[in-house]
Amino acid sequence: MRAPVAVPGSRILGVGAYRPSRVVSNAEVAAAIDSSDEWIRRRSGIATRRFAAPDDTVVDMAVAASLKALAQAGIAPDAVDTVLLASMSQLTQSPPAAPRVAHRIGAGSAGALDVGAACAGFVHALATADSLIRAGTSRYVVVVGSERMTDIVDPTDRGTAFLFGDGAGAVVVGPAGEPGIGPVVWGSEGDRHGAIAHSGPWPAPGASVTVAPTLRMDGPAVFRWAVSTVPVAGRAALAAAGVDAGDLAAFVPHQANLRIVDGAAAALRLPPHVVVARDVVHTANTSAASVPLALEELIARGAVPRRGLALLVGFGAGLSHAAQVVALP
Repeated sequence: MRAPVAVPGSRILGVGAYRPSRVVSNAEVAAAIDSSDEWIRRRSGIATRRFAAPDDTVVDMAVAASLKALAQAGIAPDAVDTVLLASMSQLTQSPPAAPRVAHRIGAGSAGALDVGAACAGFVHALATADSLIRAGTSRYVVVVGSERMTDIVDPTDRGTAFLFGDGAGAVVVGPAGEPGIGPVVWGSEGDRHGAIAHSGPWPAPGASVTVAPTLRMDGPAVFRWAVSTVPVAGRAALAAAGVDAGDLAAFVPHQANLRIVDGAAAALRLPPHVVVARDVVHTANTSAASVPLALEELIARGAVPRRGLALLVGFGAGLSHAAQVVALP
């Protein structure tokens, strides 16, 4: 048995993404909810989203994104000793999905677990990976958010159908001589759990149920909570990391709604040089996958400098939130 060896810090070594090939316009989803492209853009800023193919499972997409992150990081899969999968749309509770992801990426003996913190799940999992590495419990951790939101959203629900898409994003985290992932600032408000919730419980064995529960959301209440919570959490994460907004290269919040993203950026008083992730316009809300997908999009198009600082903020069902400052790979 290897004795844990603590290290000064951890950092993101590589980022990967999987976006399903099917691009879905607002016009395609609008008909079922008696809406229009103009209404959807005005309410959410979303223009298109990706819908998974029948064979694009949560596990399949997580594997594809994780392998890309490993390749970018230059880390061999068998060096990975922990896999953390954040998802709210994996329909089977047992067995968990993370061990299958670990096996299929070539890290079959790694510790692997699912993280259930909904849209804030990736940032929760990233904080967990940082703690594991700094404690010496893990050396290389794959953190992946993967979602098939189309499995849990009612296409006729006017409150949710236009907001969500599918996809997966992943990062590889490894040890560093100095902290590359700042202290996490997180919290929850369980008394407000009904603001984002399924329409009912999963049916008990033997129950005669023909329609599975689907995601429901009190949009105005969630919007008010998010626009007040995200700036507070963001400022606290900056303070915990010992930096200010001017030190940032990017702001990457959960891509729930463009109005929330832009409102939070304004409230944080970000200088003009800070790039704000707006992947929601073309990818929509992909829950736990949205932060890594947005991060990968910025890096892929060269919008952010290497080793620049990014403020990540996840928020959603729970109600839960988490924020941290990270150094880009």
